[in-house]
Amino acid sequence: MKVFQIGAAGGIGRRLSTLLTARGDEVTGMHRNPDQADVIAATGATPLLGDLITDSVDELAAKFHGHDAIVFSAGAHGTGLDQTSLIDGRGLEKSADAARFAGVARFVLVSVFPEAGRDRETTLGFEHYMRVKKMADAYLVATDLDWLIVRPGTLRNEPGNGLVTAGLAIEYGDVHRDDVAAFIDIALHRPALNRVIIELTDGPTPVADAVELVLERATTARK
Repeated sequence: MKVFQIGAAGGIGRRLSTLLTARGDEVTGMHRNPDQADVIAATGATPLLGDLITDSVDELAAKFHGHDAIVFSAGAHGTGLDQTSLIDGRGLEKSADAARFAGVARFVLVSVFPEAGRDRETTLGFEHYMRVKKMADAYLVATDLDWLIVRPGTLRNEPGNGLVTAGLAIEYGDVHRDDVAAFIDIALHRPALNRVIIELTDGPTPVADAVELVLERATTARK
């Protein structure tokens, strides 16, 4: 499989690239900062300069052409309301449109758990981020792409243990970036797991089993 990653140098992106290339997939990792090229190359992926803000839909489509799937895990990471709107919001919209034009149907979006941060006092920037992420989810869902949205809980950097809870609606909790990447790695290769939103936290179930379980439940829900 040829996978195009947007946000390939990020905490989930670089973990996912490592898993994908280890299984033999060809990965192209888009990055805006030239300094990120070495980080992406170290995962086995091919770095490619690109910018969600300045690239047009046609320019993104040209980059996507020839790939089998797109994974979007990019984000503004607290750099301001405008950047959040342009990257997490408009950037996703442009990417989804470009995927359609390039003929790449498989599109995986890393989103956010709706209950994130509700146990503390939030800021204007955080609330804006949550609104933009929900709008991005809604935009993707309205397309005819074979989309998959993964909403992880609060992300942790410590090594994961390969155990998660995944479902269409689950209780909120933390989840390790290692395990989010592992879940997407497997889910990406289950084409029948599409047009569904999955919530993901740490839990008791091996990642591979969790993917199959949520696929079974999603299939049953469609009947």
